[in-house]
Amino acid sequence: MENKFFTLINDNKPVLVDFYATWCGPCQMLSPVLKQVKDNLGERITIIKIDTDKNQELASKYNVRGVPTMILFKNGKQLWRQSGLLTKEQILGNIIKESN
Repeated sequence: MENKFFTLINDNKPVLVDFYATWCGPCQMLSPVLKQVKDNLGERITIIKIDTDKNQELASKYNVRGVPTMILFKNGKQLWRQSGLLTKEQILGNIIKESN
């Protein structure tokens, strides 16, 4: 899992990582919002979901203390980070602003 994760975040295309937990209500509310973001941006972005309970080392490496936490990567660099529930417009705005 970690090797695939590092391959993905080192891509030239922006990658939005959603650190979540299955028991987290706001995480469940964010899931359809992220689908709308993906539908809006299509192939211009990759969105991956990381279950923090199953991937504690990865969550720890990126100092994920609360869920949901979204981190935007491009070429292996962290461009943007936000914890909590955001609207589609807020997420899209940050992705577009930070990845250009």
